[in-house]
Amino acid sequence: MSRLRTERLELRPLVPSDFAQWNEVRARCRDWLAKWEPRPPASAPDPSRDPQAFANRCRVRERERSLGTAFDFGLWHEGWFCGEINVSHVARGAFQSAHVGYWIDERLAGKGLVAEGLLAVFGFAFDQVGLHRVQVSIMPRNAASLRVVEKLGLRSEGIAQGYIQIAGVWEDHERFGLTLEEWQAGRDQMGARLRAARSDGFAQSSGSDSHS
Repeated sequence: MSRLRTERLELRPLVPSDFAQWNEVRARCRDWLAKWEPRPPASAPDPSRDPQAFANRCRVRERERSLGTAFDFGLWHEGWFCGEINVSHVARGAFQSAHVGYWIDERLAGKGLVAEGLLAVFGFAFDQVGLHRVQVSIMPRNAASLRVVEKLGLRSEGIAQGYIQIAGVWEDHERFGLTLEEWQAGRDQMGARLRAARSDGFAQSSGSDSHS
């Protein structure tokens, strides 16, 4: 099992025994998260309510990790589950690219935890998985999520129109890219930017835009 650690976070894949904490956070934040996430099929079991559906979700994610097609990380802060960062749609061959999505507990939004976790996940994606590029896609009106990539200094690649269906509507998304070369040249500066932002008390909050 892949585990990552930062100053304030432990990141690891979710397992069936995490259901109680997952259920509490997802239920409490349901309305806050729904406006940023794809709408699940009406007939699909809800993993935030159904322990068996959650266990099945964990098994699917474990199989994706074993195949190298996706890598999921739950976030734990001070011992409590608080969100996820997922590396999905991993493409190999000449592409060597993936999408990165995230969400966090509404109570902990604005504390810079997502940006801190992303820095660790980028290191995993480039240095361990061997990817050449990752992409983060965010709805232009999701100002909180945009602040995360802004403070990391990710490069905007423009607006993709009607890119992902969110809450039943095809939404435009701004795409942000990071290549291996940019990561190798800028990882230290990214870390310095985050430390400076925390020192200044800058609010780095996150919506969802998890798409996974």
